[in-house]
Amino acid sequence: MTATTGSTSLGLIHSIETTPASEHDLNVADKLLHEEEKRVWADAGYTGSENRKALSSRNLDWHIAMRPGKRKQLKFADIERAETTKASVRAKIEHAFFYIKRMFGYSKTRYRGLAKNTSRLYVLAGLSNLLRSQKYLLA
Repeated sequence: MTATTGSTSLGLIHSIETTPASEHDLNVADKLLHEEEKRVWADAGYTGSENRKALSSRNLDWHIAMRPGKRKQLKFADIERAETTKASVRAKIEHAFFYIKRMFGYSKTRYRGLAKNTSRLYVLAGLSNLLRSQKYLLA
């Protein structure tokens, strides 16, 4: 099972798509974006996503990480700085995965059917959002 999440600038999960493990995340990337995004920050697995039909029609700035092999070949200070910036922005959503995987123990899942696993993931994402937004709610 692959779970892909969309995120807000606060690092909160706003949408989830689950697919069988054999399906690539790029196939559902258009479902994760609502119409308010101006920029998309993604890891190297999303290389080429800006050229897909479903995504190319949107007016978005794409910030996709370089593949490690390509990055190693170039070694320019500007590229390193840009890749560090991309990684720091993407790290916000990775914190939500920390809660889901480590605190709630969802690092490995048993296949109980896509519908049941999706329901569980929705609950865990909601709980993760509550924990992540706690600092904003108490202020």
